[in-house]
Amino acid sequence: MLRAGFVGLPNTGKTTLFNAVTSQTTAVTANYAFSTSKPNVGVVTVPDERLGPLAKLVKTEKIVPATVEFVDIAGLVRGSSQGEGVGNQFLHAIRETDTMIHVVRCFDNESVPHVEETLDPRRDIETIQIELALADLATVERRRERVQKTAKGGDKAAKAELAVLDKLQPVLEEFKPARSIALDEDEQAIARNYFLLTMKPTIYAANVNESTLSDPNANPLVQAVRAVAAEENSECVVICAQLEADLVELSETERAEYLASLGVQSSGVDQLIKSAYRVLGLMSFLTAGEKEARAWTIPQNSRAQDAAGAIHSDIARGFIRAEIVSYEDLIGAGSYAAARDQGLLRLEGKVYIMQEGDVVNFRFNV
Repeated sequence: MLRAGFVGLPNTGKTTLFNAVTSQTTAVTANYAFSTSKPNVGVVTVPDERLGPLAKLVKTEKIVPATVEFVDIAGLVRGSSQGEGVGNQFLHAIRETDTMIHVVRCFDNESVPHVEETLDPRRDIETIQIELALADLATVERRRERVQKTAKGGDKAAKAELAVLDKLQPVLEEFKPARSIALDEDEQAIARNYFLLTMKPTIYAANVNESTLSDPNANPLVQAVRAVAAEENSECVVICAQLEADLVELSETERAEYLASLGVQSSGVDQLIKSAYRVLGLMSFLTAGEKEARAWTIPQNSRAQDAAGAIHSDIARGFIRAEIVSYEDLIGAGSYAAARDQGLLRLEGKVYIMQEGDVVNFRFNV
């Protein structure tokens, strides 16, 4: 299962947001640095409004949504790349995630002191970026020492790797993320072997007070976070972690009514989960039968045979055909039989590229 990790300075609301996202209150929250000494982990369902109507159409009560794993990583501080604040442990936890959700403090609360004493989102973001870039720079420098001698000897693979390192090192020395470098597919394959922290796709979560939600664009702190996200071509979600944590205790109806009273249409948590799903380059295909209506997670641009393997390796191995209809067409037709009669159901082979919302029945023989 792919993992998304919450990172940021201490006291930004990471653990409160983690509790809200995972709908739990077991993670430790406190107004002092390093209260989260070990990562908290939770599996989160990806909101999918299609599963309810699909389950009703096939007359099943069991719904199984797609999931993403979220990790709450303790706050980084200046010097974490050198081991400050048990930084090595935290950096290791980040390295094991697939994407980072950088929680940035955009709220003022005297009872929750800011580690830098003042609110400055751009400075806070740069503090984290510097520590991650320094850790990556150390990785690149160590790798360069190993590769240079081989490259001088004429080894083609070593020369190709050295060329990638030549692109990465100057950018990291300027404390910019490795993901900002344009690399072709071959270069990306080489760079992936380094497990660089700043290569991970990042979502910025601007954590605000409840009063900001009705008009976040009016908040200069939010504007600063969005500006950084735009510069990096990253996503930014505005969220009130404390509000989201409080909403966990309410029913769905009460939650919707309360959000409406604030002038907010949907939960920030839902937006954040969907954003993480997109950033990870994932999509869902659907299956629906008497046993269950289910969303399956696959990388975008997956082939039909690979999608079959997401269900079971035997289905991929014995793949014959994929019987496919789009979710919209199936719901519009009202049943599989009607969709087939209308010519909406089609048979696809192994190399068919799956589309978001395909409803699939795999034919296979083992």
